[in-house]
Amino acid sequence: MTGGDKDDGEVGSFASPPCFMHELDPAYLGLPSEPDRQQRTDVMRWRKAERQRLIGERVAIPAEDRKRHTARITDALDEMIGDVAGLTVSTYWPFRGEPDLRPWMKAIIARGGRCALPVVVERGAPLVFRAWTPGARLEHGIWNIPIPADGQEIVPDITIAPVVGFDHSCYRLGYGGGFFDRTLAALDPRPRAIGIGYVTAALATIYPQPHDIPMTAIVTQDGILTPGPA
Repeated sequence: MTGGDKDDGEVGSFASPPCFMHELDPAYLGLPSEPDRQQRTDVMRWRKAERQRLIGERVAIPAEDRKRHTARITDALDEMIGDVAGLTVSTYWPFRGEPDLRPWMKAIIARGGRCALPVVVERGAPLVFRAWTPGARLEHGIWNIPIPADGQEIVPDITIAPVVGFDHSCYRLGYGGGFFDRTLAALDPRPRAIGIGYVTAALATIYPQPHDIPMTAIVTQDGILTPGPA
């Protein structure tokens, strides 16, 4: 009881919750309530269906159109980032119709910057970033995506990640592994995070969950999107 025992008949307030409160209210232990769990399940189902739809649409874009869109995306990246000399930029190896930034990665190095690629070290852990240069020895990582076999681990100043989908608050719908959000949460200071995709990946919302971290910006062939109202 707070304030000591009372003898005037007034019931005092508890200094801590009753010991069986956790059996009555899941929120006592920080657990989601039943409606919250159902909502999360519904969101995860919706995201899975949207991933399949959006990836299918992306792969169906003709190769020449993707190449043209990517050129406009890299122009927008140059505008946004400016001078890359001395900066480390983490990008990605293209997969399932994603914009192919490999020529731009070579241009970064030619202009005095450094490039890195993300590497999954284990399930549930943040990514690490290994330096990449043209001709570097590669090996197959998760989903058989090439990664540097023995590049130096470095911390990027800018991280660029492909999006499966995105919304106008710059939340990114990825492949569902949670690696990118987990990595951003672990890095201190947090790098600038830029999502890359085509305008056809735009969604009204991805229904952000507590673990989701918005990107600094999303870049598409139509330009640069910065976070707006949810």
